[in-house]
Amino acid sequence: MANQDRKLNLLMCGTGEYTTGWTGSGASQSDKKIGVVALTLFDLRRLGKVDKLGMVGVNGKKFPEIRQHLEKNIAGVYADMDVSFKSYPKDNLVDAEAYKSAINELSPGDAVVIFTPDSTHYAIALYAIEHKLHVLVTKPATQLLTHHQDLIEKAKEHNVVVFVEHHKRFDPAYSDAKARSDALGEFNFFSAWMSQPKTQLETFKAWAGKDSDISYYLSSHHIDICCWMLQDKAYPTRVVASAATGIATSEPFNCVPQTEDTITLLVDWQSIKSPKHKGTGVYTASWTAPTTSGVHSAQHWYYMAEKGELTLDQAHRGYEMVTDGQGKSYFNPFYMKYSSSESGHFDGQRGYGYVSIEKFVDAARSVNAGKTQPADYDKHGLPTIENTVLTTAILHAGRISLDEKRAVYIKQENGKWILE
Repeated sequence: MANQDRKLNLLMCGTGEYTTGWTGSGASQSDKKIGVVALTLFDLRRLGKVDKLGMVGVNGKKFPEIRQHLEKNIAGVYADMDVSFKSYPKDNLVDAEAYKSAINELSPGDAVVIFTPDSTHYAIALYAIEHKLHVLVTKPATQLLTHHQDLIEKAKEHNVVVFVEHHKRFDPAYSDAKARSDALGEFNFFSAWMSQPKTQLETFKAWAGKDSDISYYLSSHHIDICCWMLQDKAYPTRVVASAATGIATSEPFNCVPQTEDTITLLVDWQSIKSPKHKGTGVYTASWTAPTTSGVHSAQHWYYMAEKGELTLDQAHRGYEMVTDGQGKSYFNPFYMKYSSSESGHFDGQRGYGYVSIEKFVDAARSVNAGKTQPADYDKHGLPTIENTVLTTAILHAGRISLDEKRAVYIKQENGKWILE
């Protein structure tokens, strides 16, 4: 097979809800009951873009149940869907560094997709990059700004594609709004809200409040959208954070004492072209929303600029269902469409959750074929590690502001972003 046609071998790091739809206590009760990552990659293998697949976690004892879940709910539902993969560690082992053994078996030009707890992203991504592997890491790319900038440098050094899985950039409504914002003049105000039900505190209890917070987990979505809309227009200068507490740490959740319920970041923005124009961004995220609101993620944002405004309600896409017992539910097949095609095959290739992963696969294959260079993707508004650095700067500044109860300043020094 010609090099330009070579399929991509790929390792999935992380075995949880977003990868498999399996939570350890059964199939997820969210809108991702059969996951996103593995399903997408199984389908891309069916379509000839992906070849060998692996999956690595910490606890190999989960794999028999995961395989059973995938066989029943993916292979047993969609036509011609092969759900096989090589797993690490072995089914009888627990190994927090199994990702190293798995990566060691890959070859330069292969790829790694990372959907693990936030605190592990940097170490896994760095290990993969240093093995000359292409990397797709879920948001937030890293928790620390210094780590994010280190990955930028390492990706350039080893000439590999590194994307951050900010899938909302591929939502047609979001990308259209981004394009329309270019005609609205100087930025003035952005407000974003995103919440998930209290049940997420059970799903993520292993790391909630310990290894990460709700701002890193949820606000990373809309902070990135705002940074994307303001790319080459404005930059953040100051972050002040505030948090609500008391629900996550109480019965029945009993999360660790430092767990916040709802976090709000207030961010000052400075226009690049006009010194007099300053803007304000307010980004709020919560995982203590009601369990019966009809959506898994309530999410909307408002953008106001010099010549107009944009409002987008991502949770209510004009599609709803009411059933006895459960009441009203709102659906978003624009993200992941799980219903089959008329031929019985998976039919979600146009969903932006799928497109986000496919764009990375296509970029990695293109670089491997010598058609493009990794730096080419920084030019097109794609969520490369280079193009997402300010998202990490804001999130990290917010964490410092909460911990130290002060404003945190974002500045550029010798071509690098720093926090003060």
